[in-house]
Amino acid sequence: MRDGNDALATSFAGIEGAGVPAARPLLAGGSALAVTSGFDGFVRSGATVELKAMSGIDGASGGYAVPREIDAVIDATLNSISPIRSIANVVKIGSAGYRKLVSTGGTPSGWSAETGGRPDTGTPAFTEIAPPMGELYANPSASQAMLDDAMFDVEGWLADEIAREFARAEGTAFVSGNGTNRPKGFLTQPVSTAGDATRTFGQLQYLASGAAGGFAANPEEKLIDLVQALRTPYRQGASFVMNSATLARIRKFKTSDGQFLWQPGLSVGQPATLLGYPVVEAEDMPDIAANSLSIAFGDFRAGYLITERSETQILRDPYSNKPFVSFYATKRVGGAVSNSEAIKLMKFAAS
Repeated sequence: MRDGNDALATSFAGIEGAGVPAARPLLAGGSALAVTSGFDGFVRSGATVELKAMSGIDGASGGYAVPREIDAVIDATLNSISPIRSIANVVKIGSAGYRKLVSTGGTPSGWSAETGGRPDTGTPAFTEIAPPMGELYANPSASQAMLDDAMFDVEGWLADEIAREFARAEGTAFVSGNGTNRPKGFLTQPVSTAGDATRTFGQLQYLASGAAGGFAANPEEKLIDLVQALRTPYRQGASFVMNSATLARIRKFKTSDGQFLWQPGLSVGQPATLLGYPVVEAEDMPDIAANSLSIAFGDFRAGYLITERSETQILRDPYSNKPFVSFYATKRVGGAVSNSEAIKLMKFAAS
């Protein structure tokens, strides 16, 4: 056995004397293809041994092993994501259901003389808000071969695509969702022209623009009426919400002395303002058309409630559908108007 060991040591010494690391057996996960595929095999397994001069000029002298430069990142066209979440009241919950009590009447009071009687006053009125909830899900699959061979991070790309789609879907639901297995959007609430004192709780007040599918004369006056319809406590944190097409029309409006109603932000990161209030562009808002509710104004942190049970969960499942790897993603989200006095709408109609 000693002679055999000496012979084996001598064979390794011949390779080491040439200044080349010895080729060792592959570890688990290696493949013959990786060993024989030149530079790619070396990068993937570290087991390939080349005993020739390398040159990128001649293919036979190693040029085939020089990797070509490719773009390893897939460019994505960013979908416009509704920013309602950024201005609404977001609540994390730990169970499937959520209830919120809203006082709608206040506590009545009265006046009395020093020694006069104090009869009972009325009691506050409450309304219960239960935001409709639904579960967003996605379950795309990719073959294991694609995950192994693709020249970019497939798993990271899929996770990012799922997150973007979820953000787009929930943004649409916050504006126009019907409340069935999804949030109920504020534009699907019942609307009325009645003021806060007489309107039924849960109805949103709207003001007419004065013309079907457009503004009547002096559109700046209609916008001022919309602002003043919101009571003072809510105006402190209020903002306009509309899509970019509607904003493009409003940006051209001027006052009688030639001043633009719209003012750009004074510094980077500051929102543009309309009549002194921030403007939030939400592409899920409808374009201006006959009887459309294309402009909202209000304190959405007080007026719209978003509930979510947890962050987006992504489960990588390589077992259920071999040879495919599934990426099962879920997110449970709810939403509803919590205070109908805090949001006002403009309806593009004559009345």
